[in-house]
Amino acid sequence: MSLNLDDFHYELPESRIAKHPPKERGTSRLLVYKHGNIQHHQFGAIIDQIPQDATLVFNDTKVIPARIILHKDTGARIEIFLLEPLTPSKVHEEVMNSQNSCTWKCLIGNAKRWKQGTSLSSQSVNFIATRTGSDEVTFEWEGMTFSELLTEIGKIPLPPYIHRDVEQEDKVRYQTVYSKMDGAVAAPTAGLHFTDEVMDELGVKGIHTEYVTLHVSAGTFKPIKSDDITQHPMHNEQVWLHRKTIESLLSTSQTIAVGTTSMRTLESLYWFGVRLHHNKEDFYIRKEDPYDLEAIDNQIALQNVLSYMDQHQLQQLGGQTEIFLYPGYTFKMCEGLVTNYHMPNSTLILLVAAFIGDDWRKVYEEALDNDYRFLSYGDSSLLIP
Repeated sequence: MSLNLDDFHYELPESRIAKHPPKERGTSRLLVYKHGNIQHHQFGAIIDQIPQDATLVFNDTKVIPARIILHKDTGARIEIFLLEPLTPSKVHEEVMNSQNSCTWKCLIGNAKRWKQGTSLSSQSVNFIATRTGSDEVTFEWEGMTFSELLTEIGKIPLPPYIHRDVEQEDKVRYQTVYSKMDGAVAAPTAGLHFTDEVMDELGVKGIHTEYVTLHVSAGTFKPIKSDDITQHPMHNEQVWLHRKTIESLLSTSQTIAVGTTSMRTLESLYWFGVRLHHNKEDFYIRKEDPYDLEAIDNQIALQNVLSYMDQHQLQQLGGQTEIFLYPGYTFKMCEGLVTNYHMPNSTLILLVAAFIGDDWRKVYEEALDNDYRFLSYGDSSLLIP
């Protein structure tokens, strides 16, 4: 199957890209697309737009201060962007709690000025960063966890299209109110609209909520460069799910993913169940899996996962996914999606187009015509095909 990248382009004026969050969380606008019809609301109205028997699934990852700026004695500026942990573990939570050293795969800015095997330090905080490979940096420190060290030395990594320096408000506003698990280098931005009050109202109405974890990687911003989008090399991201979440998904009548990352996690869970059906026990969802493996009933897939967890005495399940959802894909787990407005020609636009078909253009034209704010700090939508 060949899909042309030009078919997923639209004109996004720079003026429509939200450079800051709204003054108060939750005051953004909400476009509701249901079965082809569009309505406009304030975000708080989402409570009345979700069926009582639905389950909302949130991504509870927490953005880490992944940008570290250091300087050589010569004055050369070196930027270290943390991508994924390598040692003492590849599990984010374990590495963030490490006490004296860890190694990360990184993007290194001005890398030609920093030779492998040499170290940099900071005058303000006692730690050493050593370039141990072309894209690897080892950190050594004392007296705190790595999470606490990052709080001292790191900066929140705002998306590249925001084109401004990090400000104090970003430390709070570029996190969801339910963020919990350290590890993301980009926020699951669909969740930025939810306030504590909205979360409470969901419970009062009887709308069920569940949490998954997908640590959003910098690959989410990687542009598609191939005219044939199926040839795009998809990034992989770490996912975690709890047993009780999987049990809840078995009994719900309608699942609505809050954000593309939650949707990718849920669809990856399904395909892990399919892999188990084919006696493939590694939880690594390759981008080809949804198009190469024969689909099965989603209830059977989830039961396969629970049986696997029983066999291995697991209450929590971890894996990796590079799932790529584009037009032609049939969704297995999700009947609804809460999401922001995404860059043209991006993997996220492809996901939306896969979910609601050619009506993605109708939704985006309506948002542009009605002065919605776009991208990470922009307005929201609820999409129910």
